[in-house]
Amino acid sequence: MINVLFFGPVAERARTRQASLDFREGLRWQDVRDTLRVRHPEAFEIVSIVAINGARVDEQDTSLLTDGAEIVFMSAFSGG
Repeated sequence: MINVLFFGPVAERARTRQASLDFREGLRWQDVRDTLRVRHPEAFEIVSIVAINGARVDEQDTSLLTDGAEIVFMSAFSGG
């Protein structure tokens, strides 16, 4: 199972804070994103930060996911 968390405005647009997808061999985070983008297109319009198991990744990261992986999708934020 792949556990997915949505934070902040991304969660608001997705109307959920979490999702899960069945694990399969050869799965990459981009596959998870593409699957969820179909379900929540308005949420993925603002995703700019992705983390896997607590480590930030970028589009060039093509590492395979492991069963039980946690992926976080969030938008950029600012504070003061």
